[in-house]
Amino acid sequence: MINIIFCSPSSLLATNIKQTFKSKNIEIDEINAQITRFKDGEISVNIKNNVRGKIVFVVHSANHNPNDDIMEFLVVVDALKRSSAKEIIGVIPYFYYARQDRISEPRSPITAKLYANLLESAGVNKIMTMDLHVGQIQGFFNIPVDNLYFWPSVVNDINTKFVNMDKNDIVVTSPDVGGIVRARSLAKKINTQIVIIDKRREKPGLSEVMNIIGDVFGKNCIIFDDIIDSGGTLCGAADAMKQKGAKYVGSYITHGIFSENAFEKIHNSAMDFCCVSDTINNKSIIERLDNSKIKCISSSEIFVNAIFQSVMSGGSVSKFFDIN
Repeated sequence: MINIIFCSPSSLLATNIKQTFKSKNIEIDEINAQITRFKDGEISVNIKNNVRGKIVFVVHSANHNPNDDIMEFLVVVDALKRSSAKEIIGVIPYFYYARQDRISEPRSPITAKLYANLLESAGVNKIMTMDLHVGQIQGFFNIPVDNLYFWPSVVNDINTKFVNMDKNDIVVTSPDVGGIVRARSLAKKINTQIVIIDKRREKPGLSEVMNIIGDVFGKNCIIFDDIIDSGGTLCGAADAMKQKGAKYVGSYITHGIFSENAFEKIHNSAMDFCCVSDTINNKSIIERLDNSKIKCISSSEIFVNAIFQSVMSGGSVSKFFDIN
């Protein structure tokens, strides 16, 4: 029996994980964590089930409220620890503050490291996450971190969309140089080539595509990246490739933040489609968009397999975070 708490039980990811467990005939004990707020906004948690001596998975869905989400998760973990849970495994699909992983200018914090410290101090014994913005964040922890990858779901979708297409007509890219390793890995999985986008960022939130290194003329281009925030970089890359003669441009993004007017940018761009995972809860937004370019592909299969493998069989989960 897998003991699991969903911090946001009605989120898209929580719903998909429950359905995936059910489809695999894997029994779960969904622990009831009663989460309430005082009038001043303080969070209160009461664990309604006996968790003494149990291994508990806490699924942390991102809901566009990073600071509230983080505090809620920490309070749930503290409640579990004080309820004598044997082991607490944090399933954190989108790791907040991952882009603040270094000192970018004088007297600035390394907030990703601060978040890691908070998780350990609260009592988390292990972390499962997906597509960390930079893999080095694993080194901020003194506990095990399984950094799973979204690419298996992407490969399945590509093989469905382009089933009758010559792989020589497909190229993979990342909207900036920092994501080339990720793009190269996907290209290797589907046996095709990559192109490189040379981009200059004048200041945060603004970017300008300078050059495309490689041939995209008449090609079907796939952009693969970990995060879409305001959408400027992604849309700029798509527009630039269409200007260079690309026949078709689609994108696969793990974490869809969609800040400001990102949805409008995507709809008005040259992009033909944009697929995101369910690591961030965009359920209410995506459901309102009829015939949208934006679609959601669930990551639940990857998390369920990793959870089952690590707990029920005690086996290795390395195949779930193999980027090569």
